[in-house]
Amino acid sequence: MTDCIKISGIRAYGYIGALPEENVLGQWFEVDLTLWMDLSLAGQSDNLADTHNYADIIQQTQHIIQTEKFKLIERLADAIATQALDNDGRLEKVQVTVHKLTAPVPNFDGRVSVKIVRSRP
Repeated sequence: MTDCIKISGIRAYGYIGALPEENVLGQWFEVDLTLWMDLSLAGQSDNLADTHNYADIIQQTQHIIQTEKFKLIERLADAIATQALDNDGRLEKVQVTVHKLTAPVPNFDGRVSVKIVRSRP
C-alpha cells in the first residue's frame, strides 16, 4: 500500500521516563505518525467518512501522553500504535515516532527518538 496520511509535530506534556524525577516533573514529547490505508475512495468522494479523521488520532495521541505513565518511550510508541489500529479497522499499518525532547543526559542538548511500525496480522 502506498497511500498514507502523515501527521507530524503532535506535542503533549507527559510523565514518562525510567527516572523517578521524570515521573514527577514530566516533560514534553513530540510524535510523528504515518497511517497507511487506501485513500482512493476519499480521493473520489471528497467525504471525511471515507478517510481517517486525523483530528481524532491527534487528540488520542495527546491523551495517551498526558494520562499514561510508562518507563520507556518504546512502550509509549507501542500504545499509540495499538490505539490507532484498534480505533480504525481501515488502517493497514502505522508508523509512530516518539521524540523525547529533553532526555535527562548530562551535557546532551539533542533529542532521543524511537520509531516503530505496526501492521495488522
